[in-house]
Amino acid sequence: MSQSNKTPSNSNKERASVLGSKASVTVEAALVIPIFLFAVLSLVYLLEIQAIRTSIKQGMQSAAKRAAEETVMFPAVNVIKFERDIVESVGAGRMDKSILSGGSSGLSCAKTYMSPLSGEIYAVVEYSIRLPFPEFTNLTAKFQDEMKVKAWTGYSKRDGNQEEGKIVYITDTGLVYHEDYQCSYLQLSIQFVPYSELSGMRNEGGGKYYKCEKCVHGDSFAGVYITTTGGKYHNSLSCSGLKRTIYAVKKSETGIRAGCSRCSK
Repeated sequence: MSQSNKTPSNSNKERASVLGSKASVTVEAALVIPIFLFAVLSLVYLLEIQAIRTSIKQGMQSAAKRAAEETVMFPAVNVIKFERDIVESVGAGRMDKSILSGGSSGLSCAKTYMSPLSGEIYAVVEYSIRLPFPEFTNLTAKFQDEMKVKAWTGYSKRDGNQEEGKIVYITDTGLVYHEDYQCSYLQLSIQFVPYSELSGMRNEGGGKYYKCEKCVHGDSFAGVYITTTGGKYHNSLSCSGLKRTIYAVKKSETGIRAGCSRCSK
């Protein structure tokens, strides 16, 4: 009799233990899955932010080149046209469908100007990007991109040699001059790639990517920034290693620099 009384009690305890384990798994799944989905969506959103920022910077470079060429006729920057040239370069449709606040009308170049002393154009573009928080519809992150370009003053003859007055492009640290502003050595192609895949990637010259001493301290993030011609990977898009100031100068002012093997004859 005593054994028959204990059996149902033990069976109830086992069923209660099984139900408790299933409930625990359900609770854990309910917590982990939303966190995983949020992490994936956050990564996608960050990639879109970097994509639109890179597009704006490229459009800014194209607009600055046009502005530098136009200063030979009028020594000032037409801010409205400068904004329009950026939109034309990026594409109004691309900007209107992006997370850029205001779409193709969301850029402000009001701080762009040409210095009468140095003859350089200081280009500044300000814009905002919408953040993915539906309950706060007006919440945005503000960004500002800057670049400096030497205004073009036209060609000049020197001892009958027009080649010396030809406009070419140089950088602060570059050892060569470029005849084509769109040369791949001048226009950095920045990519955002997963850090886990970096070891198998190679740059244009077949070399590996090593950490940037300026912006990589300790462990790298889930993704890093690289260029096709560089040999470093970066944690920050604003790292000086990913920025390049381009100057338009006369060929006679390039000093000991040789011509670029890609774009100079």
